[in-house]
Amino acid sequence: MKPNELKPNEYSSFNSTYINAVEEVSLIEGLEKGLDQMVSFMERIPFEKLGYRYAERKWTIKDIIQHVIDAERIFSYRALRIGRGDKTPLAGFEENDYVPNAMANTKSLETLLAEFQFVRNSTLCLFKSFSEEQLTYLGTASNNSISVRAIGFIILGHQNHHLKIIKERYL
Repeated sequence: MKPNELKPNEYSSFNSTYINAVEEVSLIEGLEKGLDQMVSFMERIPFEKLGYRYAERKWTIKDIIQHVIDAERIFSYRALRIGRGDKTPLAGFEENDYVPNAMANTKSLETLLAEFQFVRNSTLCLFKSFSEEQLTYLGTASNNSISVRAIGFIILGHQNHHLKIIKERYL
């Protein structure tokens, strides 16, 4: 399964930004490559840039790493619920409420990257556990229809989106 195989009813127009940020790669392969890509990219960022904000009230690179981690946890939880057949509509989340409470800037890069690796490996285990049929299950999240497999590509595209922002605005 590749992102271009998703049907229009599997994700919202808002999430098309993330789906379109994924190269034509299978879901599991993309998540595995994304793990290595994120870690190797972040390890090359100069220490003094990790706390940089390109404008007032913008997140630091450490904030972005933590945001990617937190969002992946939420997206994986949604995939778990939908993939196990839970039809309960799932609420959205306000990302800006998470950042100050996550206290990413008090953590070392090594700690953040270790947490990312644990979360991504957990995500990989979860998505490997789904059958082909379960990957196509539809549920409701943030008042929109979404499939389990679309959530997987959104996780990867969300990471790619933020890596692009870091490259363009922080480095």
